Amino acid sequence: MTPPPWVQRQLRDLMRLRGHAVLLTGPAGLGQYDLALALARAWLCERPSAHGACNACAACHAVDVRTHADLFVLMPEQQALDLGWPLDAATQERIERKEIKPSRQIRVEATRAAVAFTQVTHARGQGKVVLVHPAERMNAESANTLLKTLEEPPGRARFILATEAAHQLLPTIRSRCQAHAMAWPSETEGLAWLAQRAAADQTLLTQALTEADWSACWRAAGGRPQEALVWAQMGVTAQLWADLPRQLARGDWTPVAEWPIPRQLQVLMLLCHDAMAVATGAPPRYFAAEALPPNPSGRRLSAYWRALQQAWRTVEHPLQPKLWAEAWAERTRAAFARSADPSTATIHSRP
Repeated sequence: MTPPPWVQRQLRDLMRLRGHAVLLTGPAGLGQYDLALALARAWLCERPSAHGACNACAACHAVDVRTHADLFVLMPEQQALDLGWPLDAATQERIERKEIKPSRQIRVEATRAAVAFTQVTHARGQGKVVLVHPAERMNAESANTLLKTLEEPPGRARFILATEAAHQLLPTIRSRCQAHAMAWPSETEGLAWLAQRAAADQTLLTQALTEADWSACWRAAGGRPQEALVWAQMGVTAQLWADLPRQLARGDWTPVAEWPIPRQLQVLMLLCHDAMAVATGAPPRYFAAEALPPNPSGRRLSAYWRALQQAWRTVEHPLQPKLWAEAWAERTRAAFARSADPSTATIHSRP
């Protein structure tokens, strides 16, 4: 699939770099993975140009079908499965036997395999490439395992690290890479790309979206195109997004009840962010000002925000969705209640 236009522009810039390690940084939804894979394809291509890979040679085809012998993709097992990258045979067998669950972190064993991969002679003539995404999913042991090789790579090995949370990486990892901050597309460019994606793949969305609906998804994503596409796939429309803040503030969980728990928590964080912004005289970013609940308590909002941040640290752990939703529906109602009733004054940190 052809990368979005703003990703292609960045690829041309990255093709001029001469270092052995690149770190792509920026918030989720800007195309870090797309840019990382496009750069890996260009580095491994048999006939690359200043614009990237030729998209026609055997090497490009091998990357597309996930079989290139000189490309190692290092990512959490769950993400590798979602994106169609093969796992090593032993790990795949253990997952199929239900001995382990696909990890959401980058295991140290996989990182050691990546290091060993760089020490073997390349199969083709373009060297070897290790793509790490999302790099912040390396724990301290995994990061330290990669560190020495990242500093002094053997032979013609090169690295592409893509991250949505650069601050979580070890400073020593960041210092050994040439950093590239992901570019943001304009709203016009981003919305045009979204419409093209939806038109090209009719299975992406369960319903047709109007221009106003796409604008609502764009606002929900804070101007990040791929994030906007996710909101669209979840059924966000202009009307739903306009009604959502006051519904949540009343403790009505109906609009988000079928969403994954991380998305439920995310929308609460967006709501709290905008409510605090308006309370301090700043404009909201994700919702229209008129859609927000009126005059919530600043003290309760601050406590609510701290509770949301604490919950985000464990949002991927096994939870009871029904109990979790009930707890956060009541907590949200309490945070936005206008009454001075002492029972609504405290926002606890745990459900």
